[in-house]
Amino acid sequence: MNNDKEEYDFRAQPHKLSNIRHIIAVVSGKGGVGKSLVTSMLATTMQKKGYKCAILDADITGPSIPKAFGLTKKATGEEGSITPESTESGIKVMSINMLLEDEGQAVVWRGPLIANAVKMFYTDVVWGELDYLFIDMPPGTGDVPLTVFQSLPVDGIVMVTSPQELVSMIVSKAVNMAELMNIPILGLVENLSYFLCPDNNKRYQVFGESHIDAIAEKHNLEVLAKMPIDPKISEACDAGLIERYDVPHLENVAKKLENLE
Repeated sequence: MNNDKEEYDFRAQPHKLSNIRHIIAVVSGKGGVGKSLVTSMLATTMQKKGYKCAILDADITGPSIPKAFGLTKKATGEEGSITPESTESGIKVMSINMLLEDEGQAVVWRGPLIANAVKMFYTDVVWGELDYLFIDMPPGTGDVPLTVFQSLPVDGIVMVTSPQELVSMIVSKAVNMAELMNIPILGLVENLSYFLCPDNNKRYQVFGESHIDAIAEKHNLEVLAKMPIDPKISEACDAGLIERYDVPHLENVAKKLENLE
């Protein structure tokens, strides 16, 4: 009898009409740091550069991607095939809100059911030809990140943080999980990094001194962007017009993505 542990392949297969070149997971160790915002802006940045992009909203209990793009229609399809909605600029989006009768309806599901829904968004959605599929992950290191990293061929992780010192410990947990799952971290994006005062053009660190450079050095990571507190970004998201916001902050991330093999 062979006592060696049998190796299982957990990889899910995309829909037969999907051809996805790169899958990028946007993660954060905690909520409230702007992960969904960065996901939306990354997809917008790459779409404006001429790439075909899409967003898989894996934050099942707190979906916010459709709101940022002003999407209100429901997803359509038939058994085994779901057609995602497209934004003004052609970014394809799939979110649980597109399957609920009422977008304000609470999703009170246990972890395995949520993880299976995310997996279904990969296997059953007709994504078509894509250069980049961005996955807006729920915060933390629970069932969904584990399912995504085991089941999907993720090319890299963009990790979103905020300036607070507490973030150092939380980022470490997320980094450790990525390392355990052998998923490369492309770099860090610090959101809410500073406020640029329009009156005197000075930078104010509203949430305290940034620790992002020390965190990056500790884990041998690259800081790809430091995004400011900008009321115009919030206004654009609230109005569903994030695509119309000029995104200068994520050019270094874009270059990193363009250099993927």
